Amino acid sequence: MISKNIAIFASGEGTNAQRIIDYFKNSEKIHVALVVSNKETANVLNRAKAASIETYLLSKADFVENDTTIRFLKSKNIDLIVLAGFLWMIPENLVKAFPNKIINIHPALLPKFGGKGMYGMNVHNAVIQAKEQQSGISIHFVNEHYDEGEIISQHTCTVSENDTPESLAIKIHELEYEFFPKAIEKVLSTN
Repeated sequence: MISKNIAIFASGEGTNAQRIIDYFKNSEKIHVALVVSNKETANVLNRAKAASIETYLLSKADFVENDTTIRFLKSKNIDLIVLAGFLWMIPENLVKAFPNKIINIHPALLPKFGGKGMYGMNVHNAVIQAKEQQSGISIHFVNEHYDEGEIISQHTCTVSENDTPESLAIKIHELEYEFFPKAIEKVLSTN
């Protein structure tokens, strides 16, 4: 049986990356081959090292201005790129090199509350300010525009009158931890 290789891209703490690493650590079908970050101090790199997963630090120039990153990912036989709290826009050349092979998780129900600058607490603040009764997560393919790729799945939670951005974030994280690894599995089983 041939294992599929995933690369997780993350810019920060790496809690979603950790959940994905843990979920697939004993899988014969899916292997977390690489963790990529744009920040040298991102804790996700420590999490990867603790799990004996190779890490790769991106430079803006290699990511945006040339094909160095693409060549590196291809050399590692990456089947799917998973954005788990990665804050840079994915350049068009990378999207074209991995068509329908880059997925992202967004902490709201797209198309609402998406776009540039809509991440983390910014999203939760916007949801609460808009007095939404529901929020959730959107797992989607990545295209050349922030949060506009085809949606793979969405999962919801209730926003109560007493919710703060922090309490809503906890609810969203629970959805992310439960459903993101399953969506990765689904995408790789159909690709």
